Amino acid sequence: MNVIGSQDHPVSPEVWEESEMRRALAARDISGVYRLLRRVGISQRQIAALTGQSQSEVSEILKGRQVMAYDVLARVSDGLGVPRGYMGLAYDEATATSVVGPTGGALAEEDESVKRRKFVTNTAAVMFGSGALALDRLDWLSKLPQTPVPERIGMSDVKQVEASTRALRGLDYQYGGGACRDAVVAQLSWGQRLISATSSDVVRQSLFRALADMQNLAGWTTFDIGMLDSARNHFSRAIEFAKISGDDGLMSNVLYRMGRVYLHHHEPNEALKMFQFGQLAAQNSGSELAVAVLCANEAWAYAMMNDPVQAQKQIGRARDEFSRANLVEAPDWVRFFNETDMQATVGSVHTELSAWDAKYSAIAIPAISQALSGYNDAMARSKAFNLTMLATNHMRQGDVDQGVRAGRDALSLAGSLKSARVVDRLKPLELEAAKRGANSDARDLSASIQRIRGLRAS
Repeated sequence: MNVIGSQDHPVSPEVWEESEMRRALAARDISGVYRLLRRVGISQRQIAALTGQSQSEVSEILKGRQVMAYDVLARVSDGLGVPRGYMGLAYDEATATSVVGPTGGALAEEDESVKRRKFVTNTAAVMFGSGALALDRLDWLSKLPQTPVPERIGMSDVKQVEASTRALRGLDYQYGGGACRDAVVAQLSWGQRLISATSSDVVRQSLFRALADMQNLAGWTTFDIGMLDSARNHFSRAIEFAKISGDDGLMSNVLYRMGRVYLHHHEPNEALKMFQFGQLAAQNSGSELAVAVLCANEAWAYAMMNDPVQAQKQIGRARDEFSRANLVEAPDWVRFFNETDMQATVGSVHTELSAWDAKYSAIAIPAISQALSGYNDAMARSKAFNLTMLATNHMRQGDVDQGVRAGRDALSLAGSLKSARVVDRLKPLELEAAKRGANSDARDLSASIQRIRGLRAS
């Protein structure tokens, strides 16, 4: 057995699979773990470097000092590359906060560029590498007693996961991520543990596809309520599961959604990288609809960069791909992208361009109006987004009264949704209304949005 790891990590993952090591990990016998590592050639200095401990501390543990503190156990597990489940370390956001306290805003902002780079690197490794499953990141598992999973599963169990995702996705569209995010994560607690059950190869592949889509939804609903780091974790796991399942179409959709996260945070370069990764997967899948989604959103990223030439080029390609797509046979995760959503995306792209040149509002308004005519109550969040863009474009064209009317409708709908994104997306309208402060209705609209956004931030 090869016990020496890669250049980046000196411990081979195979070390953790040895029966004696597994017993030591399960007992949280860190002294025993370190002794077994020394036996396979890992030095005290290497252990210290990986775990963030001093060599004297490692020496004391080797002599029998017990490690009991949760944060130290977690640091040892992560540093050595031990799957957390092997040590019984369920780890979620609530646990992390209770152990180390809430993350400081300034530090989180400072580290965000590093996190983005790591996500891009990890995505590339999964797409073009082996796509190995890392079972140590089950951060959504509850520490409460859980319903036992079957020893063997069949396709009916996979269908249950798919049905849950479908139903919860409908709640997300209608009421926002805050209405169903916890339910999605709870379903993951069940679905994830099905991996340990025995099954046929076909069922196992289908299970990973179903779990990838549930992770995809978990990332989307988490993003919708403003939890960026957690959303990124879910999307990262969704990419891995999609890779294992061999479903390039689903992988393209996960990457599209991660790109949308970066668009929302005004990082078009990072968004474009995700969309371009997704484009590769979409093309491999042979789905014209998946390709259309990625092209349309690449256009959005280019618009945010004030590149109307590339934006129009990608919109044209999106329309072409969409015209050849088979909407009837589209899977759940991409079925949202119909003619209505195509028009909404055209409106979004030209709304973004109109921030640089108001002439693009003349293209945005009819596209958005057409999209709004196609949305029903089940798509309330999308309707709120489009009302906000419609109001913004009317303001930019100088039609303040129309802008105020649409803006009030957007505010009314935003109040019924549990979505941080809807509130965040009101900011351009607030600024445009404030520029028309001579108009009392525009002034009141700007003040109302400011209050709502202030409540969201507090």
